[in-house]
Amino acid sequence: MRGGGDLDALIAGVREARPRAIGRAISLIENGSADLPQLARALAPDTGRAHIVGLTGSPGVGKSTTTSALVGALRAEGQRVGVLAIDPSSPFSGGALLGDRVRMQSHALDDRVYIRSMATRGHLGGLAAAAPQALRVFDAAGFDTVLLETVGVGQSEIEVAATADTTLVLLAPGMGDGVQAAKAGILEIGDIFVVNKSDRDGSQALIRELRGMIALGERDPAAWKPPIVATVALDNHGIDELVRCIQGFRASQVVNGQADVRRVSRARREVESLALGRLRAQLSLEGRAGLDELATAVSRGEVDPYTAADQLLAR
Repeated sequence: MRGGGDLDALIAGVREARPRAIGRAISLIENGSADLPQLARALAPDTGRAHIVGLTGSPGVGKSTTTSALVGALRAEGQRVGVLAIDPSSPFSGGALLGDRVRMQSHALDDRVYIRSMATRGHLGGLAAAAPQALRVFDAAGFDTVLLETVGVGQSEIEVAATADTTLVLLAPGMGDGVQAAKAGILEIGDIFVVNKSDRDGSQALIRELRGMIALGERDPAAWKPPIVATVALDNHGIDELVRCIQGFRASQVVNGQADVRRVSRARREVESLALGRLRAQLSLEGRAGLDELATAVSRGEVDPYTAADQLLAR
């Protein structure tokens, strides 16, 4: 940014949901701009209202198609919808591959829909490191629902559950059995399970496996029981039912107080991540020589790693 006036104009533009301002703000976040703390402080009072719906699942289950179908269904209800699609980083440019925008062209001209692709830039867990702050920009811009689509994830890449208010886990026939689902940890993070491409052979068997695996899980009898929704997103089949399940889960979370618990947990994780990032940067700038000295001592057995860590922090 060139000056305070430019930043003030950018903040005003985000609050007015101007697409160019939203895009510039998210770019500042991705690039780690020095203006980011001031931007975050200014937008903080405008956040806390958007419903963040995360979509995760293996590559090829139809996350982008389902996201596009959900955008259409939510827009039919009059909602303003944002989409943050996390794409793998290009091995050449380092940027996002923009595959999701290709699949969402039907919403490109809708001024109440904003779609942004973001590269992982090597961050594991299915999301980009800048995703939480980018979601705050969507929130401050007044979007009712923000759909957060992860990259195609594998086992243990379940960071979306700590970032979203509602987590949808997508599966499809032929993409692995219920044991693989349990092994990947998705049975624990899923608030709603979506069996997409349910017109294919094997969909009913997959649904039965999922029901059996969910029944084996230890859950409070009074807690929300994750439903299984069969969809064919390409034809919008089952999407209305999926929207009703999302709304039902959100309502239940508000009633039992878990909505606030999730948001506080998310904020705690975000603050912790930023604090650790600053500490790491400070160590790199100021303590490099001291770190090398302590590392040499540890390698020679002159000091143990715990004592070395205490000494480094004390410096």
